[in-house]
Amino acid sequence: MANQDQSFTQEDPWRIFRIMSEFVESFEIMSQIGPAITIFGSARMKPNSEYYKSAEIIGKRLAKQGFTVITGGGPGIMEAANKGAAEAGGKTVGLNIQLPSEQKPNPYANIPLQFHYFFARKVCFVKYSMGFIYMPGGFGTLDEFFEVSTLVQTERIPRFPMILFGKKFWNGLIKWMNNSMGTAGYVSPEDTSIYTITDRVDDVIDTILDYQKRVGPPKTIPKAFV
Repeated sequence: MANQDQSFTQEDPWRIFRIMSEFVESFEIMSQIGPAITIFGSARMKPNSEYYKSAEIIGKRLAKQGFTVITGGGPGIMEAANKGAAEAGGKTVGLNIQLPSEQKPNPYANIPLQFHYFFARKVCFVKYSMGFIYMPGGFGTLDEFFEVSTLVQTERIPRFPMILFGKKFWNGLIKWMNNSMGTAGYVSPEDTSIYTITDRVDDVIDTILDYQKRVGPPKTIPKAFV
């Protein structure tokens, strides 16, 4: 066991180069995509789901407004959003992660990137987005939800739109956050007021466009913490 541990740490200097290569390649490509919105959601969502259909419509409408659509590049909600954006003739990015199961690249991301490290991938989601849409999902979706929430709370990134699509899915979590964390004083009321919760595609698009109108042209949109 000791030899295994020593071997692992001895590889660390070389691992740095792999990490650097992921950042260099992704930064070079992502810096050219223009104003972008990231859409998160379950890889297990089936095409006959209403959420899949809504994600496809959202992707299409964002592309028609000139936004690049970023997803995790896999199936389910990610596929739906990439598909909608691609069919509208827009730029659509898939930040795919190498996993043993579930995460297979979908064919609709016309700007695909491959990642080995979750943290490098997560930086690209945040650094190059000016808004985040959360469809129903599992641990990965919630991971990104709390990651971005923390960055907004700590003022490491601006208060970008955070849109939770699907009231039935999200209301229970927000209620728990207010009743449990809020009542105990672990978060402030303003910390949980940063979300737009809706079932309407129009609300999603209007929220994004309203934010863009407030902050000005894409070139003046505040950049993220990196």
